Amino acid sequence: MRILRALALPAIAFALLTLFEAALAERKYGLFGGGFGAMHVVDTAAEAALVLAGVALAQGALIGALFLLIRALHGRRRDSALARFNFLFFTLGIGAALLLLKYEVLSYFSDAIGFELMKNLGGGSIGDALLYVADEAGLAAAVIAGAGAAWWIGWRLVRRHAADEAAPPPFGWRHLLWLALPLVAVLFFARQVPDARYALMRFNAPAAANAVLSELTDFDRDGFSWFSAQVDRHPFDGARHPFALDVPGNGVDEDGLGGDFTFDSDAETLPTPRLPEKPPHLVLIVLESMRADVLGKRAGGREVAPVLNALARTGSAAPAAYSHVGFTTASLKSLFSGALDPAAGTGSLFRDLKANGYRIGVFSGQPESFGDISEVVGMKENADVFVDAETLKDERAFGFAAKGSLLIDGKKLLGAFDRAFGDPAGWRQPTFVYWNVQEAHFPYHHPGMPQILPGTPIPRGEISLANRDRVEATYWNAAAYGDRLIGAMIARLKAMGVWGDVLLVVTADHGESLFDDAFLGHGHVINRQQTAIPLVINRPGLAPERPVGLSDYRRILLRALGAEVGEGKPRPVFQHIGGLDWPAEIGMVEPDGRRTVMNMTEETVRFDDGALRRLADLSGADAARAKRLTDEWARQRWIAHLRREKAR
Repeated sequence: MRILRALALPAIAFALLTLFEAALAERKYGLFGGGFGAMHVVDTAAEAALVLAGVALAQGALIGALFLLIRALHGRRRDSALARFNFLFFTLGIGAALLLLKYEVLSYFSDAIGFELMKNLGGGSIGDALLYVADEAGLAAAVIAGAGAAWWIGWRLVRRHAADEAAPPPFGWRHLLWLALPLVAVLFFARQVPDARYALMRFNAPAAANAVLSELTDFDRDGFSWFSAQVDRHPFDGARHPFALDVPGNGVDEDGLGGDFTFDSDAETLPTPRLPEKPPHLVLIVLESMRADVLGKRAGGREVAPVLNALARTGSAAPAAYSHVGFTTASLKSLFSGALDPAAGTGSLFRDLKANGYRIGVFSGQPESFGDISEVVGMKENADVFVDAETLKDERAFGFAAKGSLLIDGKKLLGAFDRAFGDPAGWRQPTFVYWNVQEAHFPYHHPGMPQILPGTPIPRGEISLANRDRVEATYWNAAAYGDRLIGAMIARLKAMGVWGDVLLVVTADHGESLFDDAFLGHGHVINRQQTAIPLVINRPGLAPERPVGLSDYRRILLRALGAEVGEGKPRPVFQHIGGLDWPAEIGMVEPDGRRTVMNMTEETVRFDDGALRRLADLSGADAARAKRLTDEWARQRWIAHLRREKAR
């Protein structure tokens, strides 16, 4: 009986935490019950046995280790009521809170969210990323204070009612090996059972154990091992592994995808173009987080973007324009440079137009140093007037001052434009204006934004899947405000008498999921919501009919300004989530409009019908499509590699 009482505490913690996590995982993923879109379902006895064994062994080892660790930290009072209370508080209380936080984050983002993706959203800085996703600066302090208060109240209750001493546990650190050793075998065999492995990796304890084993078996230190998501088939050759750079034509398939690829490139460096003696002015407007379906969209019975719609009717609009990556920093670098992963100092629209005598003005509602955008494309160094969210930091829309959260109302940028470029005499010189409009940035409303469409904006704290309709209504009102600002810019250009000489281009850095695909935001899934963007030009016949990506814009705009720049060979629009070298997903839109997306971790492929297929199961035309995608990824990586080598 004494032994049972000693085991009761870790057993209770094990049971409650495991059941709680299992309920959350089942609700999110449908691991055992399946559901809409579920690719991995544990539906055989063997799979279920692996999952249950793996979860039980890993969770048992984790709970046991925490129990022994907390006892040891209490020294002579290791068997006191305080030690037992702290074990339950930190294991159940903090553990459950972390699980809730994890699944709250996953309710907005896809499984692709991770360190690299968070860093990308933070402009290359994980610190900025953490600040970027925080609601308020004081939120963390409030949570810590609440946890401290809960601990104090709980301890007072326990001290009043619990016996101070308890029996020591009938196990020690060496006994945890009885759980750890069979766990290694379970995780090793689960590698060969995709559904079981997927389910196990949704639980924190097996995932943590697998990460440790992966590190221990990464013999060649290339980041891959016997336990990594993509198994290292060459564990002692650091040059051959998943995500290795595939060197073309050497007879070696370094990354294990599709064989050694043949490099076929027309991506030569674009020389500085020569423009006509009197080229048009260029006004380039980039709308933050603007979806392609803003064109023609109606909300609350009203037209969301009447100005854009009118421009599309009298000018031209691309039927299929895409962001390559779905997040701001890389998107803008691609737009201005014409490359997916440009090196600092590369050719860009700013450098092209400065070399052709343009006066350049930057009016941006975001900090253009975020993620080194300005440095890479030569924005600030070539601008005659440079105004961004750091310049106007004291006029930011929100009190939060993290770089990734700075936002300036577009009407304040119009004021800066009036002061710098409002004199018609200055427009005798060819002029390039880049205007970044941030109105549709999360949380889709800011103080001072007018309510143009019916309804009221949803407060940031109420944004959730349950309030999807209100989220959409708030977003579309922000889009309507951005459209109104475009109209105000056009009115200014007409008032100065220069509108007839202006090439006006309106586009976006990426789209936005509004829970219509079960997710919110951008940069974590390759789909139309997050990557399809508008491209509207005020002159007819200039917007391309074929699918284009942001990296095509430099050529498109230079040709529209009169430069003799070739179109290049028709290529698919390549897309990726995460870094180009370590993507979570890759995808492409082919010249005929067909879409292919591959999840690199699970090695699954999604075509236009939305159904998921395992890469290993593909054959015929489907296999050929997947190979075109992996070859295009290899080609883009090699181009980026050559650019980096040249920049050294």
